[in-house]
Amino acid sequence: MAKTALVIILSLFFVVATASAAPGEDTNKAHAGKATTSKTVKSKTGAGKKTVAVRSRHAKNTKGAIASAPGKRERVVGKKSSRQNNLASLEQREGVVRKVVYVHGRRKVVFQRTAYVAPAVIVPAVLSAGEIAGLNLTRDPLELKSNVALVLDQTTGQVLFDKNSQVSLPIASLTKLMTSMVVVEAHQDMNEVLSVTDDDIDREKHSSSRLRVGSQLSRTDMLHIALMSSENRAASALGRNYPGGLPAFVVAMNAKAKSLGMTGAHYVDSTGLSHLNVASARDLAKLVIAAYQHPIIRQYSTDSKYLVEPGGRPLQYNTSNHLVENPGWQIGLQKTGYINEAGRCMVMQTNVDGRGVVMVFLDSRGKYSRQGDADRMKKWLAENTSVLPTNTGAKIASGQS
Repeated sequence: MAKTALVIILSLFFVVATASAAPGEDTNKAHAGKATTSKTVKSKTGAGKKTVAVRSRHAKNTKGAIASAPGKRERVVGKKSSRQNNLASLEQREGVVRKVVYVHGRRKVVFQRTAYVAPAVIVPAVLSAGEIAGLNLTRDPLELKSNVALVLDQTTGQVLFDKNSQVSLPIASLTKLMTSMVVVEAHQDMNEVLSVTDDDIDREKHSSSRLRVGSQLSRTDMLHIALMSSENRAASALGRNYPGGLPAFVVAMNAKAKSLGMTGAHYVDSTGLSHLNVASARDLAKLVIAAYQHPIIRQYSTDSKYLVEPGGRPLQYNTSNHLVENPGWQIGLQKTGYINEAGRCMVMQTNVDGRGVVMVFLDSRGKYSRQGDADRMKKWLAENTSVLPTNTGAKIASGQS
């Protein structure tokens, strides 16, 4: 009998011990690999103590924190974690911010919607042809922003400054200087009225124009705003209205370039919107010297403002080169240009301390960098006039037709 009672007592002891260990074991099975801790708390009745599994702050928050723990405390912890997850999801999904405020001494949680801020998109810079060729690695004493620069004495052809001047690159709207040469030397009626058509719309770069389809201007007005303001549709209309049309006009452009000794130049349109219009700085210096011989090109390219009436309300055009209006400069001829492949370009005939010089700047990055380069060059020429060569060294001869 005593032996039977002893067996019963040991069995009861084993059952009690197994029941006490069960919550921890079940938790480990249900949350394998997740950190848990345990702490001992007193029951409300004060009779004895019990061990409660409590989720670690690093454990994953899921609804029903501890599956096998039936106690009230465990369920509360689980509900709190689930609520935190729901709030975090709300903040991410709806763009709200949770704030804690105190109203009449009571703690209160409020939500405020925030404005959506799109993530910044980094657009890679478009490289010009000169940058692709590595011309931007060339250093010069003036630290010019232009990857190509050439300055020469207009009278003697003496090179005063040279940086990558023999490389042929896209020239953008500097093309219009050759366009003006062909128009003027063709001796067409400058008062003839030309119309803008669908053929003049830029389908190469999709650039805008103030001249609508149907606009009508005289040939002289078209030439004026093409040179002064680089109006693309005007330049296109000039080429189209050449005898034989635009194909014949392009042939005339390339023939003129050859006659001037522009060995690295090639033209495919009258606007310069195509990157296939190319020339070297040395080629363009010859073109500037030749174009300077025409008073109409000098005048139109250096006007600062011009009013045209293409039908409807009048249009005020302004120069594309602010140096024209700068009293510190004496500019006899100029032209600017820009497309992505060419960078910022500019050619000028100007006077520095009584000396006529031709300046060419190609492939410059920055809207005003080419004008800044011209300012640095002018200052450098003024400070170094006494040491610059005048009758020796390389020269660039200009051909004439």
